[in-house]
Amino acid sequence: MFPGVFAKSTPDKPAIIRAATGECLTYRQLDENSTRLANHLDALGLRPGDTIAMISQNDLHMFEVYWAALRSGLYVTAINHHLTAPETDYILTDCNAKVVFASASVADAVATTADIPALAAPGRRLVWGGAIDGFDSYDTVLAEASDAPRADQPRGTDMLYSSGTTGRPKGIKTPLPQGQVDEIPDAYTAIFGPMYGFGTDTVYLSPAPLYHAAPLRYCGVTNSVGGTVVFLDRFEPETALQAIAEHGVTHSQWVPTMFIRMLKLPAEVRSRYDVSSMRIAVHAAAPCPVEVKRSMIEWWGPVIHEYYASTEAAGATFIGPQEALDHPGSVGKPLLGVVHICDEDGAEMPVGEVGQVYFERDEVAFEYHNDPEKTRKAQHPEHQNWSTTGDVGYVDDEGYLYLTDRKAFMIISGGVNIYPQEAENVLVNHPAVYDVAVIGVPDDDLGEVVKACVQLDPAFSPSPQLADELIGFTRDAIAAYKAPRSVDFVDDLPRTPTGKLVKGELRKRYWPATVS
Repeated sequence: MFPGVFAKSTPDKPAIIRAATGECLTYRQLDENSTRLANHLDALGLRPGDTIAMISQNDLHMFEVYWAALRSGLYVTAINHHLTAPETDYILTDCNAKVVFASASVADAVATTADIPALAAPGRRLVWGGAIDGFDSYDTVLAEASDAPRADQPRGTDMLYSSGTTGRPKGIKTPLPQGQVDEIPDAYTAIFGPMYGFGTDTVYLSPAPLYHAAPLRYCGVTNSVGGTVVFLDRFEPETALQAIAEHGVTHSQWVPTMFIRMLKLPAEVRSRYDVSSMRIAVHAAAPCPVEVKRSMIEWWGPVIHEYYASTEAAGATFIGPQEALDHPGSVGKPLLGVVHICDEDGAEMPVGEVGQVYFERDEVAFEYHNDPEKTRKAQHPEHQNWSTTGDVGYVDDEGYLYLTDRKAFMIISGGVNIYPQEAENVLVNHPAVYDVAVIGVPDDDLGEVVKACVQLDPAFSPSPQLADELIGFTRDAIAAYKAPRSVDFVDDLPRTPTGKLVKGELRKRYWPATVS
């Protein structure tokens, strides 16, 4: 299904609500505006398989652009608005965007788009919320575009880009679905809709930036089944709880860092907000520390679900709240694809042995746009339909997958492999720790040794005694060789707006000559 269905049955129902202001788009407005945009794109000559892009802080208009693409057989590329103009231009050029939409608040990110020939003609650079030099008014284009219903509405899809923390971002391109937008669902709706009970009574809270895959797609699922999306401008722990209580949120999607931030709120603040409406709270993007997940289940009840996948992963694992308590630390069993654990040469590892995680599918599920070499590196040496994102883990004798870390983050100290996630999962539970990253730093004797970079809770102050306490706290929980040998107290840690730690940036402080 898609919003046009609900524009007929429930035209005045809110499809999207901006939590900060209460502004909303009804299903009638979402359908009419996305139809007008689709007609504008058609008049410009765009055809199925072409790409449009949008760059904006979280905004209602992003949903109009998204659905204009999905009802026109187009690819839509949502771009991180924190990028510089050259970085933005690289993505716009690489995806061959024929039209770009932007909010006036991100003018710096699109300052040089006039230099891209494909975007030079009138009507191909549109701005809302103010003016940007060289951009046409979104509101004017929307008002002047035809509102005629579209007879042919082939389903489009998104084409999103990797975060680019270890080089230029790459587009993950999947084949276009075959069929009309009102006849076939997108993959997220087909899988997650029934699994998590998305329906017309769903109120879905999106606390993350909409240029990321899961937030954008879960919002699409909600509108596909006639529910209501409530989005935050940006994640703040108390603001998120307030939105849950005020809107009666039933479904939501998080990353573990958000759970940690909410759990660290004072008890009197947490108890101020009623979260009993929540039926499904999904988390992904990074493994959740066992104690954090247990605490969230104790607080919110048995509503915490997890899946492990990625934009380019060929498969996915899932785990429910009771399973998580019974198999602490697991990211679940595969329901999409088959998991293989392999060594450096691609040979499969026995149960319980740590290796690189691959997902097998019946066919090659994706390609990195314009980068066949990177696509090949993400595939198994002998099986092109097995793909990996570089995560390391193992499966137990019941088939549950456990992630130990990213391969790129592994510390090799004196020839011993150390996965920093283990120490991070311990340290994040110390009351003094607001945020933490564990990395390897140079050592003349061992090559590298373990260091913890800690951002303290405001109630605590850095001291040698506290550093010793944190090291001891870690050694009480895991083997001493895995614990940090030293602690640096930092003002903040480099994280993306969704909470992903950018360890490459952190490591540059300690390996300036060798870390890219």
